[in-house]
Amino acid sequence: MSAHQAQHPVATMCRVLEVSASGYHAWRKRPASKRAQEDGVLLRKIRTIHESSRQTYGVPRVVRELRESGVEVGRDRIARLMRMAGLQGVSRRRFVAEGPNQLWVADITYIPTWAGFLYLAVVLDVWSRKLVGWTMAAHLRTELVLEALQMAIQQRRPCSVIHHSDQGCPYTSFAFGKRCEQLGVRPSMGSVGDAYDNAMAESFFATLECELLERTRFETQARLAIFEWIEGWYNPQRRHSSIGYLSPNEFERRHAPSGELGAPPRTPIQNEMLRAREGLVLESDQPSTQPR
Repeated sequence: MSAHQAQHPVATMCRVLEVSASGYHAWRKRPASKRAQEDGVLLRKIRTIHESSRQTYGVPRVVRELRESGVEVGRDRIARLMRMAGLQGVSRRRFVAEGPNQLWVADITYIPTWAGFLYLAVVLDVWSRKLVGWTMAAHLRTELVLEALQMAIQQRRPCSVIHHSDQGCPYTSFAFGKRCEQLGVRPSMGSVGDAYDNAMAESFFATLECELLERTRFETQARLAIFEWIEGWYNPQRRHSSIGYLSPNEFERRHAPSGELGAPPRTPIQNEMLRAREGLVLESDQPSTQPR
C-alpha cells in the first residue's frame, strides 16, 4: 500500500483490501521485528557481495562468502532474500529435456594415432546423457556428421527432435541441413565464440580423453577401442552424477516412457566393430595428419 499511495488514497486501498485504516497506520508506526531487522542487515551484506562479484555470484557462492566472513546463515534464507531483492547469479546455459529424443547435442573431436588423426563425430541425448549416434573417419567432410546423425535416427526413431551443434562447417553445410529436413530433425546452432554453448558434448569428450585417450597409444586399433569404450562402458555401465549416478542405459530403462525406446537392429558401424572384435581385419584407413 505504501508503494501505491501516490496513485490511490489509503482509505480506498484499505476498503478494497478489507483492512482497517487505523490498523494500517498502527502497523506503519510499529517497529520492525527482530527477524526483519536481521534480514535487513543480512540483505545489505548480500548486496555488497553480489556487487563485488560483478553481479555474477548466485546463492551458493554468496553463502560461502558469508560463512568465510563469520556469518553463519542458512542457504534457504539467503535464497529467499536474494529472490525478494531480485538478485541472481550468472551461470552457464543449461540444456533441459524432460524425456528421450527431445534434444540431442552433437560435436566432433579428433583421435591421435601413430598414423595420424581420426575424427569422431557424436550425438548425445541430453535427457539421459546416452551416446545415441557416433562415427569415425579420416576426414572432416559432411559425411562424417551425416553418418552419426543417421545412426542416432536408426537407434532412436524420434518423432521430433532438436539437433544442437556448434557452427562447424559440416553442420552448416547444405547437405546436412537438407538431410535434417528429410528426417524431420530440427537443427539448432550455438552462437559463435560461446564456450559454454555445447558444454555437454565438450564434457563427453573430456571424459573420453581422461578415461581412454590419455591412457592409450593407438597404432591401428583406435576404432575398436573407441567402440568398446562407448558400447561396453560409457552407455551401459559408467555412472553419471547428473542422472542419479546411474548409467545412461540404466537411467533410460528406469525412466523412459513406455514405447519411446525400442530395441533397434544393429547399425552398419556396430556390425563393423563387432567384426573387428572377432578378429577380422578392418580395411586400412588413410588418416589425415592435421587436427581440425
